[in-house]
Amino acid sequence: MQKTYNNAVDALEGLLHDNMTIMAGGFGLCGIPEHCIAVIRDSGVKGLTIISNNCGVDDFGLGILLENRQIAKMISSYVGENKEFERQFLSGELQIEFNPQGTLAERVRAGGAGIPAFYTRTGYGTVVAEGKEVREFNGEMYVMETGLTADLAIVKAWKGDVDGNLIYRKTARNFNPMMAMAGEVTVAEVEELVELSDTSADEIHTPGIFVQRIFKGDHFEKRIEFRTVNEEAA
Repeated sequence: MQKTYNNAVDALEGLLHDNMTIMAGGFGLCGIPEHCIAVIRDSGVKGLTIISNNCGVDDFGLGILLENRQIAKMISSYVGENKEFERQFLSGELQIEFNPQGTLAERVRAGGAGIPAFYTRTGYGTVVAEGKEVREFNGEMYVMETGLTADLAIVKAWKGDVDGNLIYRKTARNFNPMMAMAGEVTVAEVEELVELSDTSADEIHTPGIFVQRIFKGDHFEKRIEFRTVNEEAA
């Protein structure tokens, strides 16, 4: 099975349509699939449900899909750096399903592992638990959370091989590995694309069986949300 593609346009061809659910890896602006997001914006598909830890910033990352009014619902954990997100939510233009960060990660992992639901103590007694099944285990109350899957998962890795095996670097190894498992189709963009013989089984984080399409990005901006510089006293 041929998995390698020339670019994001080719890799996403035939996969995008209105009202689909897309998982997008990354944490803040670290480890995000920049090229795939840009192609989704340019495609004009609308009514999207996006599953992601956050929604980027106003002019970068998933924020450009918000700006283009392509997102109908966000399932996420942290959205505090995006003013347009706030505006659309308060005006009723955007649906939001908030999750504690660990719960979101586990919901995605569970979905990828074929686990339909699980129980967690996180959120019990708060608005997070409203409308959800609650059960007692060993004298403690737990909230039932459902696993998450998506029509499409877009992820970013440092290195990948032609069979789709992926290796992440540092903080980019956050939501990317579990989202790669939970997409009906997973498209990976990488900084380095190598032959199968150039990756060791011991260093692979995502096995290629979870990745259907892969391409090498031509440029990654890797923006920093807030740059803080420690200036020495004069």
